[in-house]
Amino acid sequence: MEPTDKGKPETLDELIEILHKIFESDNINVEEVQNIMEAYESKPHEWEKFAKFDPFRYTRNLVDLGNGKFNLMILCWGEGHGSSIHDHTDSHCFMKMLQGQLKETLFNWPDDKSKGDMVQKSQRILQENKVAYINDSIGLHRVENGSHTEGAVSLHLYSPPFNTCQTFDQRTGHKSTVKMTFWSKYGERTPFETTVSQENN
Repeated sequence: MEPTDKGKPETLDELIEILHKIFESDNINVEEVQNIMEAYESKPHEWEKFAKFDPFRYTRNLVDLGNGKFNLMILCWGEGHGSSIHDHTDSHCFMKMLQGQLKETLFNWPDDKSKGDMVQKSQRILQENKVAYINDSIGLHRVENGSHTEGAVSLHLYSPPFNTCQTFDQRTGHKSTVKMTFWSKYGERTPFETTVSQENN
């Protein structure tokens, strides 16, 4: 399926403009959003002001609040950085690779009766400019930058926006609720709010 009549976004700003139009509707066509995000060809000079790396963990950097319909953010993954296994709080989650590669591991939801290791469903490598999609009916996932030499940068859209998610212990399936924070907003560092680690995305 070709990108819609809304046209191919040539810049990040155009992509954001088109996403605003798409999300005016309450009926979201997942394939349309995926196609539009994929059609934008990553240009580092357009997004580098949002791309803030931290030496110890990946960062979440707010790009656009989507009129309350979605959150658009850039995540920066240093060498070897990864998320915990987590859910997406009944939201749509789109993830586009802007630079580098990330490994996505999909897990089944833990069963109340099952004890021990969580069941891994599949694994894939997300390549530059490709868009992955997940929601809670698909399962849980972990995202990791396996490279020891290169950082990775990804663009994430969550609709509707959410402030907490659940993380899961791979060995036991035990879950915890985690508050999500932004390392920066609109290219500016946010005040350090909390010591809670950002094990989420």
